[in-house]
Amino acid sequence: MWVVARLSRSGYAPVMAELYPYPFAALVRRMFAELEAKDSIFDLPRKKWFTGATVPGRDLSVSFHGHRAATPLGPAAGPQSQMAQNVVLSWLAGCRIMELKTIQINDELDIPRPCIDMQTIGYNVEWSQELKVPDSLGEYVKGMMLVEMLKASGVCPLEEGQGDTLYDMSVGYDLAGIKSDKVQAFIRGMLDASALIEEYRAQIPDAYAQYRDLQYPTKLSDTLTLSTFHGCPPDEIEGIIDFLLRELKLNCIVKLNPMLLGPTEVPRLLNEALGYKDVTVPMTAFERDTSWEQAQGFVQRLGDTAAELGLSFGVKFSNTLIVENHRDFFPKAEKEMYLSGQPLHVIAMNLVKMFRGRFGDRYPISFSAGIDRKNFADAVAIGLTPITVCSDFCRVGGYGRASGYFKDLASRMKRVGADDVPTFVIKAYGLGEAALGSIDGLPEATRAACVAALADGGDLRAAAGDHFDAWLSAVKLLNTDRYVGGLETDVRYSLAKNSKPPRKVGTMLELFDCISCDKCVPVCPNNANFTLPLAPVALPIVKLTPDVSGTFTARHEGNVQLTEKHQIANYADFCNECGNCDIFCPEDGGPYVLKPRFFGSLETFSEFKTHDGFYFVRSSEGDQLHGRIDGKECHVQIKDGQVRYSGDGFDVGFAMADPENTVEGSCSDEVDLTYWYILNALRGAVFDAGDVNYVESLSRV
Repeated sequence: MWVVARLSRSGYAPVMAELYPYPFAALVRRMFAELEAKDSIFDLPRKKWFTGATVPGRDLSVSFHGHRAATPLGPAAGPQSQMAQNVVLSWLAGCRIMELKTIQINDELDIPRPCIDMQTIGYNVEWSQELKVPDSLGEYVKGMMLVEMLKASGVCPLEEGQGDTLYDMSVGYDLAGIKSDKVQAFIRGMLDASALIEEYRAQIPDAYAQYRDLQYPTKLSDTLTLSTFHGCPPDEIEGIIDFLLRELKLNCIVKLNPMLLGPTEVPRLLNEALGYKDVTVPMTAFERDTSWEQAQGFVQRLGDTAAELGLSFGVKFSNTLIVENHRDFFPKAEKEMYLSGQPLHVIAMNLVKMFRGRFGDRYPISFSAGIDRKNFADAVAIGLTPITVCSDFCRVGGYGRASGYFKDLASRMKRVGADDVPTFVIKAYGLGEAALGSIDGLPEATRAACVAALADGGDLRAAAGDHFDAWLSAVKLLNTDRYVGGLETDVRYSLAKNSKPPRKVGTMLELFDCISCDKCVPVCPNNANFTLPLAPVALPIVKLTPDVSGTFTARHEGNVQLTEKHQIANYADFCNECGNCDIFCPEDGGPYVLKPRFFGSLETFSEFKTHDGFYFVRSSEGDQLHGRIDGKECHVQIKDGQVRYSGDGFDVGFAMADPENTVEGSCSDEVDLTYWYILNALRGAVFDAGDVNYVESLSRV
């Protein structure tokens, strides 16, 4: 019986340790062609897009470093912001402050695979970009241009101002690296992307020529979030931000670590209050990390420097939490991993409370830790900007989960009678009146006007006048205490509510057919998984044996039966083998390992010989199909109904309409014609089924 080998995740090495950029022309074509054919973009359906109808009558805009963003939501500097399609998907979902994935001087990292474990809460062993630094810059520029095209096209109807989008660069991890020519060239490119814009502008296909004349913003960003590694010395952190402020005149955020809460409070919250007793934070992490006392000092000094320079400075809570690797998902060589998700939310929010207890509302706070639909509105209510997401977007539904965030926020705003974010902050927990008592020099008449406006739904800004900002700051502090005070006893952050992994059904994936739940498509941050419209079909298992005269005899051994409505495939050049689709697939084996994998070039197909997969190209010279199944390579050329089919030990030709009876050529043993039938079926699904996918789009430009 002819079978496709079942391979386990642990048996796959080496991995696709690098992502590969996609040509801009093909990306433009892919985006608009899919929109026309499916009413979706990069597999995110229209119903999940953020539009004017999402929050009718509500202004969700916030200020970030003095710039206006239409919403406070953004992807964290992680897997949802590293490639052009990531940026577009984040934007369609409603993210308007894009914290782009961190870059650093070392862009040839050997990252363990798999690297993301979302079975219950969140763990990872991921670092920074998996692209070369110049390619990362290119992806960010491409993403911005695609967003501008979408805004200009009107396909995503927005009310005025709802498209305002900011791009925040993120760099790491030490001062020497940031001063390097490579990283400095990246920063210069973010400050002035005009050369790349012109390069990509010229690549826009003729069918979309109207977008060549758009006025794309050449300054992508003048803001930067510094990502520091665990154990980065405090003087190094201060030196980096001081350099970025003084020498590059950048508005800066410094991302701080959960270790700031100290070696007593972190274990108390994690192990005792929340119940994660099997998770161990190594005490050495506290010894080598910045202390709270040290952080207070450099925050004060850097804040003063920024103010002197007329720049903005703030902090971010928080980085992930370093813990011992006690699970069997990551390679055993990884002794430590990084915790995210629900328990980190509680820890990071306690850091927000501690920070505001010391500095009040002097410094803006960016936030990323366990944000989801149920707490996004609360993060808005305590005045955090931006509020960035990673773990929750890695769960079932992917980027589309953000639609629930905005639905719940709009509902909360409506309930308290707030039409914009500042008004919502003041009204969210009913603490607006209590906050008035902490405002120095507030006239009694103004206080009375504010109380009346709260009671009758009046204009809070008009009532408070010049004291509105002070009122808003005072409410943020009270709201923070109120919200954070109830977190450690909130059962939904506890182990009891976060210990059940996604359901598995006990069957093993194979090359074709599965239960067709399609969960693997949206949970892939890079949109690497996709569906193929390959209808149910029986592909014959046929072996051709030559005789002494060179005539071939066909031997039939059954069929490879495809029964599902469509098939799942993987675009290898976007797949970093993070393992997330394996987590949420009800079957075992991993879609990224066992499903048809399509490479974007013959070079990558040839490079990763341990990976089964395909490279297809269509041109005026016909179709070329390269396949590797069960480790065996075969190659096909099709032109004018004639097929050339070759592989290890054979090279034959035949008429496409009747392979078995027209075959001729050379063969050392026998020809397994089954591979031809598989390649041809996949060819039809990719090129001829009216579908829009990365392989098809690449061959059209």
